[in-house]
Amino acid sequence: MTQAINSTQALYRCLPAMDSLLLIPQVIGFIEQQGKPWIKSLLAQMLQDARRQIASHHSLPNWCLDLGDISTELAERIVKAQRQSMSPVINLTGTILHTNLGRSQMCEAAIDAVTQVMRSPVPLEFDMGQGKRGHRDSAIAALIHELTGADSCCIVNNNAAAVLLMLAATAAGKEVIVSRGELVEIGGAFRIPDIMAQAGCKLVEVGCTNRTHLKDYAAAINENTAAIMKVHTSNYHISGFTKVTEEAELAALCKDKGIVLISDLGSGALTDLSRFGLSKEPMPQQMLQDGVDLVSFSGDKLLGGPQAGLVVGNSELIAKLQAHPLKRALRCDKMTLAALEATLMQYRNPQKLDSQLPIFRKLSRPLVELERFAQELQQQLATSSVFDVSIQACQTQVGSGSQPDVLLDSVALCFAVNANASKQKHAPSVLQLDKWFKAASVPIIGRIAANQLWLDLRGTDNDNQLIEVLTTSLRSFENKSMEAAS
Repeated sequence: MTQAINSTQALYRCLPAMDSLLLIPQVIGFIEQQGKPWIKSLLAQMLQDARRQIASHHSLPNWCLDLGDISTELAERIVKAQRQSMSPVINLTGTILHTNLGRSQMCEAAIDAVTQVMRSPVPLEFDMGQGKRGHRDSAIAALIHELTGADSCCIVNNNAAAVLLMLAATAAGKEVIVSRGELVEIGGAFRIPDIMAQAGCKLVEVGCTNRTHLKDYAAAINENTAAIMKVHTSNYHISGFTKVTEEAELAALCKDKGIVLISDLGSGALTDLSRFGLSKEPMPQQMLQDGVDLVSFSGDKLLGGPQAGLVVGNSELIAKLQAHPLKRALRCDKMTLAALEATLMQYRNPQKLDSQLPIFRKLSRPLVELERFAQELQQQLATSSVFDVSIQACQTQVGSGSQPDVLLDSVALCFAVNANASKQKHAPSVLQLDKWFKAASVPIIGRIAANQLWLDLRGTDNDNQLIEVLTTSLRSFENKSMEAAS
C-alpha cells in the first residue's frame, strides 16, 4: 500500500508546473494569438484531467512526456473549443427536413443575400423612394402579392407565432370555432388549444374527429363568435369514413355571418409538389381564391427558406396584425427577411426550383442516380476489415410535420460488424461507429436499426465530400479498433 501511494505521489510530481508550461515557445505563440487568460484556463484543464487519470488509472497522459506533445494537445483543445456548436453536418438520417438539424437549407441566393445585409447598412425600415421611414415587411409583401395575389403580408419568426398573432389580433376575448379533427399538436407539445388560450380566445370545438359538416360550424356561431379557423393536418393523416368542410363553403358562411375565416397551413407550399413525387399540398393562393381572409404558413419547411411565419390575406386584417403589440416581439431581423426574400424570388420560375432550392433538389434526385452512388461508395469501403457494408432499399420522409403519409424510395449504405470482428475480445459495435462518425471533421448523422447503421444517401449534398469523410473516418475507426484488440 505504501509503495502504491509513493508511486502515485511520484506521478503527481511529474506533472509540469503552470509557470513552466507558459514558457514553452509554442504556448507563448498561442497566448499571442488567443490571449493569456483563455490559454491558461485550457492548460489548467489539461493538468486537472491529468490528475484525474493518475487518481483513477495510476498513469500519466501521453502528452505529459514531451514538450512537443504538450503543444500538440493544447492545439487540439484550442481547435475543439473554437469549433462552433452549429458546424455543418451530413444529414443521412432519412428525414430531409430534420427539425433537430435545422430544417431547410438555404439556396445560394439566400446565402448571398444574408451575407450582404450582415456586411452593410441596408434600408430595413427606410423607404428609399420617399426618403422616410418605411416598413420592414413591405418588400416581401409586394413579392407575396406577385406570387399569391394576397393583398398584404405580415412576417414573424415562425408559424406558431403567426397563429398566435392572427388569433390575438382578430379574436381576443371572443370565440373561435375549430373542427375537433383539426386540434393538432406539433413538435415541442405545441397545441392549437393552448395557443388559442394564450391569444385570449375561447375555443369552440365542433364536429367529430373524422367528420365535421358545414352545419356543425353554422350551429356554433353566435354573437360572441369572431372567427372560424381551419388547421391543415400537415403532420398526420385521417383516412376512411371522413368529411372535411371545404374552405369555399366556410368562406360563404363567414361572409354571411360577418365573421373572419382564418387558416393555419403549417408547412405551406407555394408550388405543386406532385412533380417531386409528393402529394399535392393546399397552397395559400388557392386558399385566398376560395375566400379565406388570412392564411399562415412556415418559411423553413416546404417553402425551402429560413425559419419564419407568414400571414397573407386581407389588407385591413393584416394592418391589425401589424399594429398589435405582439408584432414587435415576434418580428424578424434583417437576415431572416433577406433570406426569405431571396428564396421567394426563386418561385418566379417554378420549373427551376429543383435546381435552385436544396430541399427540392434532394427530393427530386433520381433513384437510379442514388443507386449508382451507393455502389461507388460500397466499392470504396470494400476493404473494411471490421464491417460488412451493404446497399439496402429504404424510404425517405420529408419531415418537420410535412407530408406524413408520403415516403420517397431511396437507398442506404448499411454497416454491420462482420463475423471475424465480432469474435474479437474488444469487438467494435455499430453504436461505437455511429459515435465515431458523429465526431468526424464533418459529422455524419445516420440512424441505427436492426443492429445496423443506416446512412440514407438521399440526404447528401456533396457526393465527393461524403466519400472523403466516410472513408477517412472508417479507416481511422478501424485503426483504433485494431490497437484496442492488440
